[in-house]
Amino acid sequence: MRKYKTVQGDTWDLIAFNQLEGEQYTHLLIEANFKYRDYVIFPANIELDLPEIETPVSTLIPPWKK
Repeated sequence: MRKYKTVQGDTWDLIAFNQLEGEQYTHLLIEANFKYRDYVIFPANIELDLPEIETPVSTLIPPWKK
């Protein structure tokens, strides 16, 4: 599991956006670091676990590739 050390002013959604490539993964980040759930704005140097994100592979083929 990858780790991330917070910077003063980080928020859950900002970390998810920058480290997990989308704020839609915020809930997974919070679940992986439940003991810090009360933070809204982080202080510096808190080490968080970054969850593994499985990106689904689309089976849809665009019309121009058919």
